[in-house]
Amino acid sequence: MNTVVSIAVSAVIGYLLGSINSSLIIGRFYGVDVRNHGSGNAGVTNTLRTLGKTAALLVLTGDILKGILSCLIGHYIAGEIGTIAAGAFAIIGHNWPLYFGFKGGKGVLTSFAVIAYIDWKMALIALGAFIIIVSITRYVSLGSIAGAVILPVVTILSVRGIEFIVFTIVLGLLVIIKHRSNIERLIKGTETKLGEKTKNR
Repeated sequence: MNTVVSIAVSAVIGYLLGSINSSLIIGRFYGVDVRNHGSGNAGVTNTLRTLGKTAALLVLTGDILKGILSCLIGHYIAGEIGTIAAGAFAIIGHNWPLYFGFKGGKGVLTSFAVIAYIDWKMALIALGAFIIIVSITRYVSLGSIAGAVILPVVTILSVRGIEFIVFTIVLGLLVIIKHRSNIERLIKGTETKLGEKTKNR
């Protein structure tokens, strides 16, 4: 298998795995589509508000596992570039899942899993920024955006390869774009804080 084909196969596998949206699958056991409740996002935070802690923990585990599994398979098929391709497309699959009408989540947990697989130190720095911001403001969305902004900066400062730098920049932009409605609510002061019930939109 030549390099281009190996990368393409890694990307396809990553996308198919990423499309397995944990919150939507878990929601079916509760008879609930979380996209029709709360913020409308198919992710762990909305699952927590809609279905509770147990469901949210299962979603968290699933989103992380599919990111790591995608990277493992991509690395086995095409090395480091395969890891990046599979990881990137796992995130794309989470955000726009093939199996659920291309309406998924925001990819924060899966992104964290992919980065942690590639460089756990950078992942911890991004996680630290997330925890600090959420602890101070109780805005999960703001913490996610902060982590997304810090990650490419740290990557550039650490003088990583150009492929990984481009990947983290695109990843950061993708997280910010997926949070554009949250940004609007943050500006208006209507964003829901962690532990609160979702406000009327």
